[in-house]
Amino acid sequence: MSILPSIHVLSFMKKYEELLKVSQDPEKCDRQTDRQTDLQTDRQTDRQTDRQTDRQTDRQTDRQTDRQTDRQTDRHTDKQTDRHTHTHRHTDRQTDRQTDTQTHRQTHRHTDRQTHSAQTISPLR
Repeated sequence: MSILPSIHVLSFMKKYEELLKVSQDPEKCDRQTDRQTDLQTDRQTDRQTDRQTDRQTDRQTDRQTDRQTDRQTDRHTDKQTDRHTHTHRHTDRQTDRQTDTQTHRQTHRHTDRQTHSAQTISPLR
C-alpha cells in the first residue's frame, strides 16, 4: 500500500473529529446551524430577486419590442393607405376631368344646337 490511502484516512479522521466536537458543543452547533440557515436564506433570496429582475427585464423588453413593432406596422399601414388614397385621388381627378370634358362637350353641343336652331328659325320670321 502506498502513503496516499493513509493520508486520506487521516484527513477523514480529522474531519470526523471536528464534526464530533461541534455536535457535542451546543454553542458551536447553533452557530453552525445559524450560518447554514443564513446561507440558505441568502441563496433563496438571491434566486427570488434574480427571477423577479429577470421577469421585469423580460416584460420591459417585450413592451419595447411590441411598441417598436407597432410603430413599424403603423408606418407600413400609413404608407399603404397614402398610396391607396393617392391612387384614388389620381383616379378621381382623371374621372373628374373626363366628366367635366363630357359635360362641357354636351353643354356646347346643346348650346350649339339651340344657337343653330335659333339661327335657322330666325330668318323665317
